[in-house]
Amino acid sequence: MNDAPAIARPRRWDRPFGDGLTDAEVERLLAQPLFRMVDPAQFRAPLLLADILRNDGRLVCYAAGDVIVREGDYGSSLFVILSGRVRVVTDGTSDAELGRGTRLRRHGLFQALRQLWTNPEQPEVRDPAGYSRRGATLGLRGEAEAARTFLRDVAAFCRRHETVALGDGDCFGEIAAIARQPRTATVFAETPTEAVELRWQGLRDIRQRSTAFRDHVDGLYRARALIQHLRESPLFRHLDETALSEIAQHTIFENHGAAEWYRDFRQVKGREAGAVTAIEEVIAQEGHYLDGLIMLRSGFCRISEQLDAGHRTVSYATENDVFGLGEIVAHVRQGAPLVFRRSLRAVGYVDVLRVPTEMVERLVLPGLPAELLDAVEAAPERPALPELAHASDVGIDQALLDFLVDQRTVNGTATMLIDTDRCTGCDDCVRACAATHRSNPRFKRHGPIHEALQVTNACMHCADPVCLIGCPTGAIHRSPTGPVIIDDATCIGCATCAQSCPYDNITMVEIRDAEGAFIVDEASRQPIVKATKCDLCFDQLGGPACQRACPHDALVRMDMHDPRHLAAWVSR
Repeated sequence: MNDAPAIARPRRWDRPFGDGLTDAEVERLLAQPLFRMVDPAQFRAPLLLADILRNDGRLVCYAAGDVIVREGDYGSSLFVILSGRVRVVTDGTSDAELGRGTRLRRHGLFQALRQLWTNPEQPEVRDPAGYSRRGATLGLRGEAEAARTFLRDVAAFCRRHETVALGDGDCFGEIAAIARQPRTATVFAETPTEAVELRWQGLRDIRQRSTAFRDHVDGLYRARALIQHLRESPLFRHLDETALSEIAQHTIFENHGAAEWYRDFRQVKGREAGAVTAIEEVIAQEGHYLDGLIMLRSGFCRISEQLDAGHRTVSYATENDVFGLGEIVAHVRQGAPLVFRRSLRAVGYVDVLRVPTEMVERLVLPGLPAELLDAVEAAPERPALPELAHASDVGIDQALLDFLVDQRTVNGTATMLIDTDRCTGCDDCVRACAATHRSNPRFKRHGPIHEALQVTNACMHCADPVCLIGCPTGAIHRSPTGPVIIDDATCIGCATCAQSCPYDNITMVEIRDAEGAFIVDEASRQPIVKATKCDLCFDQLGGPACQRACPHDALVRMDMHDPRHLAAWVSR
């Protein structure tokens, strides 16, 4: 062991956010209203307030017209304006205005037939003329991750939209930073603007240590998003505004796991189950006191119970599911101990709301139907309401359930599954995909296998699409109809999405013209690269061509949040 290579243990500070902040920039940030309320004495080494800001913040400068965040993009950071003025678009922006030109209409029959006759012989053919302009509204400056889209005519854009101005000391982006959900509005710089972007790790650490900061930021979230989120849940729909406001006021926001969970998952992918579960943070521990109903705001979780010296997976939970409701009902009705009957583990990055148990008992349960309470009490392991089946209800065997959770396949809303007992290797699915995408197949017919079930390397159109985070132009985005798609014209080939995908389902390709010659950058003369992946045939009649082409019923695109359909397909 003395000859073993030695390195310094990785630390929280090893990878600052961009170049980090200088001491002078930290002082400017501390002078802003958001941080003047923070008491530095509440922080202890090595997590001093100034050190958190220095490591987890970065100074960003925007020219007038620069788009700072786009409505619909995924993000996990908060912005604090140091100088300048930005505008928040309050009446929404279209994909065309955001530079996303991807066609969202399905092809008609004639167009579908014509496509078969006009597919190019060369792979990855593009029309160079299609990249000449981004459109009348937006322009592009910079390269790779430093690329910025900007409004060509700020005044004209403001005349078309309702906007709200924010200036020195104001902050925005707190909803996405807390919940890691799509940005709810587009924000652009009206004048030259300096801002500090604070990533979620720093926001989390400051919220944990400063009550005043936490109350202020959480208050913004409560005022702008929380009540609406509660109102959309079946558990709270029967409540009036007074009850909803009371619950919202006392609801606790929590983040568990790592925002970049896919990096840790890549390191343990394919290893024994213990290595996978070791990176899963425990949110609620079996046998511990149940202090609140847990609602999943985003992400996905493993539900497990103790078995000998280890544990076994009972089910999994995802966005909008709840945990602990059955135990609360049993406590109210039977006087059962108020403890968690099972454990909840973060499979990746999870954002939860914890509603105090007392409020659930006093305000929520009295208005729920008795038959619903009966079903909830009978199946405490089920994280959804009784009308929604879950894995433990429908006969998915233990080994398969463990495999799906360990492989993070439960993240998919359109996972490609292949029954290898039925598959003959005819490649009709691959040829159909290629024919639909101008002679370019958008998946690879291999992937992890459990018994006769293969999870194929095709985009799963995830519930938590980490590939969207960090795209500098918003080229990869979730369409209004659900599929995650890439706008080829907006993609700049930075490969951020491909590096983020934990399933290796995004491929970078060099593009060609109709004659087969590589299209090159006019400055460097290097080939232009684009990100490609399965788009779920969103513009095709009949849906995914791969599934329709299989002559042996061996392939399906499966929503992993519908275990009843999954169980029926597996047990055919």
